[in-house]
Amino acid sequence: MRIVIFSGTTEGRRLSRALAEAGAEVTVCVATDYGTEEQGSIPGVITRQGPLSAEEKRELLWDAALCVDATHPYATHVTASVRLACEDAGTPYLRLKRADSNTAGALCFDSASAAAAYLKERGGNILLTTGAKELSAFAGIDPGRLFPRVLPSHAGLDACEAAGIPHRNIIAMQGPFSREMNAATIRQFQIAWLVTKDGGAAGGYPEKAAAAEETGARLILLRRPEETGLGYDEVLNMCMTRLKS
Repeated sequence: MRIVIFSGTTEGRRLSRALAEAGAEVTVCVATDYGTEEQGSIPGVITRQGPLSAEEKRELLWDAALCVDATHPYATHVTASVRLACEDAGTPYLRLKRADSNTAGALCFDSASAAAAYLKERGGNILLTTGAKELSAFAGIDPGRLFPRVLPSHAGLDACEAAGIPHRNIIAMQGPFSREMNAATIRQFQIAWLVTKDGGAAGGYPEKAAAAEETGARLILLRRPEETGLGYDEVLNMCMTRLKS
């Protein structure tokens, strides 16, 4: 039985391994070199890298027994396109949803631009842990105040260059990070504001929140888009039931 997983996340990688070990023929779709690197080589798993057109998604799903959307909680455009492709192909669709985090104590905003507008009127250095794609939203803030933490890739560094971030402010590292590492970064760069998304436990949100509380930095959270879905264990059980049927 063939199962297609749209992944690039910790949960997607775990699921692909578990299903392959159970005997499924698994195809994992990731968007970037980083996604392929993290996915690694798993017996029984084929990794497909790069963006897919709507037609390519339909063709991939046409004879699949099941599709699991395990993409990032904030990749709403990808989720919408995968769901539509499943409808067109007649392939059963499951959304693997990360558990929500305890966001008590965070200042919450619906978008990066809204958070940037708030921070523009307030002083202090800003640690941006929202990814290189969100950097443009903070263009109205003095780049000297911004300390973006991005993947150590050409794309991440190029985004920092385009945003005019001073080289000494660029933190090119791959997470997730421990509470101690986050706290050390906050202290090293005298951070007053830590901006993050709710990536859940897999994305290191609890460690960021704990570090902010420990150091006195204010936590700025970009709200997760509302969605429905199933937890990892539920999705795995449903896939295993389908495999055994």
